[in-house]
Amino acid sequence: MTSNQPFHTSFCASRLLLAVFLGCVFFASAEKKSAAAKSAPAPLRGVDALSLSQRRAFLRGTLADWRLDTDDHRGIAPPPIQKPYAADARRLDLIAPDKFAVGSMSVREAIRERRSRRDYSDALFSLEELSYLLWATQGISKLERDEDGELLAQYRTVPSGGAKHPFESYLLINRVAGVAPGLYRYLPIEHQLLVIREGAELGTQVTAACYGQSFIGEAAVTFIWAAIPYRSEWKYGSIAEKIVALDMGHLCQNLYLAVESIQAGMCAVMGYNQARMDALLGLDGENEFVIYLAASGKIR
Repeated sequence: MTSNQPFHTSFCASRLLLAVFLGCVFFASAEKKSAAAKSAPAPLRGVDALSLSQRRAFLRGTLADWRLDTDDHRGIAPPPIQKPYAADARRLDLIAPDKFAVGSMSVREAIRERRSRRDYSDALFSLEELSYLLWATQGISKLERDEDGELLAQYRTVPSGGAKHPFESYLLINRVAGVAPGLYRYLPIEHQLLVIREGAELGTQVTAACYGQSFIGEAAVTFIWAAIPYRSEWKYGSIAEKIVALDMGHLCQNLYLAVESIQAGMCAVMGYNQARMDALLGLDGENEFVIYLAASGKIR
């Protein structure tokens, strides 16, 4: 027994060292996993829980006959083509389209030169330039009414499924001649700006809602488009969401080309916090919500 004692002691010590080593490895691994879990970004609300086929469903449309399940088919009156506003709301007149002298660049040249640009000078847009950009993206070129004055059809400068145009155009204005910094909404029927709130600090709030992307809050004008899906859902039911996404692309590309035609710059933006942007504009986030942004300004 005595002759085996050193071996026994050495064996026990080795086991003890091995246990300590394995314990350290285990706790280090657990601590690393815990730290990784804490630093991992929160999952997107609901989206990451869907299968790939489900996420693609709205792009595919439907295999059923969507035309039989719409409010249009049921004879329900369509929603208004423009959000209402208070009769005493402050409004600013824009330059009429037939007075435009800007935007004479050829379409071919505008397509060739178009780029996404994030670096702008401190120069101001003129009121005419802003009027032109708004007309080019959501302007109404013709309205048809019946004998009672009820709207029959609208024709705008961008295409939209069923001519439903499910967007409202909001603006963060920092540098436009004759217009105070603030938030505005474009009224396409009147071709006017509706004053929502004035204040130079709004740019900082928009930057914060866009994860610190300063060029968005500091641009001469940032276009903030909100979707009102029911305008398209009324006519297209279950395929409306696909149409809204397509229509947004039509609208934004018109802005890209119009901005290029006045030799200015812009960059479309999807990087924003949904809840913060909706709250900033006073939107309910369900029936109307921000869907896209585009910062624009004069090129340095």
